[in-house]
Amino acid sequence: MTRYLLRRLIAMPLLMLGVATATFLLSHITKADPLAAIVSERQMNNPEIVAAAKARWGLDRSLPEQYAVYISNLVQGDLGVSFRTRRPVADDIGARLPATLELVVFAMIFGVTAGIGLGVAAAHWRDGWIDHGARLVALIGSSMPVFWTGLILLYVFSVVLGVFPGPGRIDARVAPPPGVTGFYTLDALIAGDMERLRLALAHLVLPAFVLGWAVMGIISRLVRGSMLDVMEQDYIRTARAKGAGEGRVLFAHALRNALIPTLTIIGHSFAYLITGAVLTETIFAWPGIGAYAVDSARSLDHPAIIGVTLVGAAAFLIANLVTDIAYALANPRIEIGRADG
Repeated sequence: MTRYLLRRLIAMPLLMLGVATATFLLSHITKADPLAAIVSERQMNNPEIVAAAKARWGLDRSLPEQYAVYISNLVQGDLGVSFRTRRPVADDIGARLPATLELVVFAMIFGVTAGIGLGVAAAHWRDGWIDHGARLVALIGSSMPVFWTGLILLYVFSVVLGVFPGPGRIDARVAPPPGVTGFYTLDALIAGDMERLRLALAHLVLPAFVLGWAVMGIISRLVRGSMLDVMEQDYIRTARAKGAGEGRVLFAHALRNALIPTLTIIGHSFAYLITGAVLTETIFAWPGIGAYAVDSARSLDHPAIIGVTLVGAAAFLIANLVTDIAYALANPRIEIGRADG
């Protein structure tokens, strides 16, 4: 395990360098001019202002020189300065990342718990109406476009019925709770402000449901298939022959082993949702890194685009490492070093 961790930790900076290089090159070979995000359209005809802007942002240098400066700054933890906000990209991402993480955590809680529950129920009542209903819900969740589901739910439950509040992390006329963690729910709980906690939770319900529904569909189908396979194993028959109750057989024996292959999907889903929450954050006006990425792409903000890409890459690498370790701990028969090789 130690050797495996060392190899993965050594490889991660090299992989991040590859991602940074690829993203840098892709952002600079496009035909779009980044000066459009820096200089106004009227000033683009002024050679002096254009030259000053290029010198200020290092755009007058050759591509290799820009790359060398960027990598040098990146090694020091400097992601550059956003063309659009004029603030360090690291500060922008740091201010928005808690919003995305809070949304993703609640989406994963819903997706994992509902997915496992539906998968177990579908496997236990195989080919019954519960099985068919669970599979239909999973199919709809994994196939419906996020933007369509989000707009429909927002219109029905917020506009028509008024059950849940509209877009945003909290009501417009309510100040956010004192910032400690950046998670409005946790910060409100720390401050003992139950009203702000209620509002933050209410604003989380719809976007977390929309984001977690697809994860629920994937997990429920995987759990169902794994459960059906495990239920046919000899040790399940042995447990029943010894008089174990159906609940113990189902959860202590079958589900415990059926969840092992699901760990990979759960880990990868968490990383995917961090960068894949773009549409959900846009629809629900959620001020996370997904919305930040959209605004940066619209304004050709190269430093911000690269910064968001690196955050997404780091999330996938960390999630993959944690998933592999969890998989090995859950199934000691797997030699993690050989599995990686």
